[in-house]
Amino acid sequence: MPAAGEAPRASPAFAPARVEVEKLPDDSFILRSPMKLEPHASNICIYLGQWAAREPARTFLAERDSHKRWRKLSYGEALERVRAIAQGLLERGLTADRPVMILSDNGIENGLLQLGAMYAGIPVAPISPAYSLSSKDFGKLRHVFDLVRPGLVFAADGAPFAAAFAALSLGDVETVVARNAPDGFNGTAFSELAATPPTAVLDAAMARIGPDTVAKILFTSGSTGLPKGVINTHRMMCSNQQAIAHIWPFVTERPPVLVDWLPWNHTFGGNHIFNMILRNGGTLYIDAGKPAPGLVEESVANLGDIAPTLYFNVPRGFDIILPFLEQDSGLRDHFFSNLDTIFYAAAALPQNLWQRLEALSLAARGERIAMTSAWGATETAPLAAGVHFPIDRAGVIGIPVPGCELKMMPNGGKLEMRVRGTNVTPGYYKRDDLTR
Repeated sequence: MPAAGEAPRASPAFAPARVEVEKLPDDSFILRSPMKLEPHASNICIYLGQWAAREPARTFLAERDSHKRWRKLSYGEALERVRAIAQGLLERGLTADRPVMILSDNGIENGLLQLGAMYAGIPVAPISPAYSLSSKDFGKLRHVFDLVRPGLVFAADGAPFAAAFAALSLGDVETVVARNAPDGFNGTAFSELAATPPTAVLDAAMARIGPDTVAKILFTSGSTGLPKGVINTHRMMCSNQQAIAHIWPFVTERPPVLVDWLPWNHTFGGNHIFNMILRNGGTLYIDAGKPAPGLVEESVANLGDIAPTLYFNVPRGFDIILPFLEQDSGLRDHFFSNLDTIFYAAAALPQNLWQRLEALSLAARGERIAMTSAWGATETAPLAAGVHFPIDRAGVIGIPVPGCELKMMPNGGKLEMRVRGTNVTPGYYKRDDLTR
């Protein structure tokens, strides 16, 4: 077997890697892609309707049920339930000023509620479950709740979130759970919300949604202070997915199949991944595992069932799952059997993990898998720069994607990177001071 550096490299259908450079008199320079951003959908829910019409029986979302069997939701079923939820939200008087707030982790009901809100033109704010489940004083949860002032708060499994519900001044805010309602719960069952018959009022609401309609309020991590609510418009999300389709045309040629745990309250999982599935008619197997001892085994079992076409993770995720792939050749071969690329983001990938992944792909396929990465932010929905060319090491974040410009500005002996494009947020939710 040749050394990894000498072995052939698999290459999916990447777009040509080109960049234009505009030098400015102040020693700054602007980088942009020569590829023009083609027209795209005006709102993200249009893609759901398109795939429900074209491939109604194709699985859109799947997750394990209580018996560990895959529970699947097709595109046709999803559209029907999303429309019912959207109608129910409109009948409850939810608006842009009374959004939907989601407390729980990824799941089919979570995805349906997010799409239902956006289908009705109502913003949705998915919140880190840690604010409800790991906090002692619920400080960040209360901060987010007071800022958003939602009209409805949802948790899929009500029991673990009982204390969080009790910590909020809910007043006339409706609470909804899908199962295990807490003792004394006087809210609504998700099944009731999802059984509302759609009317012409819903179609009119959908028709009013434009590219600048607020779709989501995604919160920053709060690592440098209280979390900031980043306004995400339909234009931001749809233009981002169009840019991905330009640089990675293979996602449009073969509907992606993913096994993924990355949280939807974060822009990586909630926009880059979820919207990529939606835009390209793919299938997302929701992974309830996490990159932690005692939880990664769930991810391993899921990857043993489903061979993904793309695999996304953070460096910690690769670190903890690699030993399973190295110790089980059957799992290794199955994992690599259908892959177009492996993608890491959110932090720098140590080079030793890169080399171990390449060695595994070489053993499984006789070639090195295409490794990719990118750079972006919650404020850019998220992709601003992406890799769509062969790279031999970690630490490469790519070049500007279509529709996005990067300005490199000298600052203290380094270069400060500034972003401009259709993917950039109009500002922070109810914080004009931070937007300025």
